[in-house]
Amino acid sequence: MTSMRVKDIADRFQTEWVGDGETVITGVAGIRYASPGELAYVSQIRYAADALSTKASALIVGKDWNVDVPVPLIKVDDPEKAFSEIAALFAPPAVTYQPGIHPTAVIAPGVVLGKDVHIGPYCVLGRDVSIGDRTVLVGHNVLGEGVSIGDDGLIYPLASIREHVRIGHRVILHNGVVIGSDGFGYQADAKGVRTKIPQIGIVELGDDVEIGANSTVDRARFGKTMIGKGVKIDNLVMVGHNVTIGDHCVLVAQAGVAGSSTLGRHVILAGQAGVAGHITIGDGAVVGAQAGVTKDIAPRTFSMGFPAMSQKQFGVNQANINRLPELKQRVAELEARIRALEEKRNV
Repeated sequence: MTSMRVKDIADRFQTEWVGDGETVITGVAGIRYASPGELAYVSQIRYAADALSTKASALIVGKDWNVDVPVPLIKVDDPEKAFSEIAALFAPPAVTYQPGIHPTAVIAPGVVLGKDVHIGPYCVLGRDVSIGDRTVLVGHNVLGEGVSIGDDGLIYPLASIREHVRIGHRVILHNGVVIGSDGFGYQADAKGVRTKIPQIGIVELGDDVEIGANSTVDRARFGKTMIGKGVKIDNLVMVGHNVTIGDHCVLVAQAGVAGSSTLGRHVILAGQAGVAGHITIGDGAVVGAQAGVTKDIAPRTFSMGFPAMSQKQFGVNQANINRLPELKQRVAELEARIRALEEKRNV
């Protein structure tokens, strides 16, 4: 797609436009960085100032938009969703990988490959690896003995999958991901000398999981570390040994989950949230950014702070902290009054 008229975009979404429908759109961009010819979007009225100053040739806005701007508008129910769909029309063609095995790949005995698999340069596949139909190993990937990957997987360069890990269908692993490295397990003697505890379990990833760059999922001490269906893990996230993460959870950048903790379904850990070991977080709970979870969290709650507490309690505590300078001044004034009264009484 090289260009579309505003009215053609509106027609595609079966919605209305305001202004010159003949305006030609040749690309998309963020509202603050858009240039003439590009389409941007505004999700909320509070960004009206950006809409008034943008250089975009047209805007996607909500149907309740009521601010006059000097460019055509396309009104939709969900501007962010619509913009994402339109952006795909102007995106460059997706990179494709032809089926086949690169001559530099090293394939051990017993490897089973499905139909139309792509094995890129310098991949190493250990014994008894199994890869499903249409799965792509882009290059420089290492799969340990007994690894299994389902259909339509996409494994980006330098992602490593250790022995006996099981991966479902349509899983995406980004650059530098490590699945199945040893759990952090040691036994300390009376002198504090630590001896490694063998980590003999596995990792299992469900269908439709996506894991961002340089994130890690440790293998279980025994049994399995389990990542459920549809889980989305951001960059630089650490999941410890024997952790269970329920279906459709989201773990945002630099979050960490210590060993043997359990996250229910649809849990969200915001950026840099940390979960201590042997913790249970209930279904639908949200843990705010930089929160530290030290005890179990009930389902469908919103926790913040350290130690993690309810959003309401966190707000009360924060308000009290913000009042400390005022309280300090009041205490100083009261102390001065008390001293004056004592001096007067002693006269």
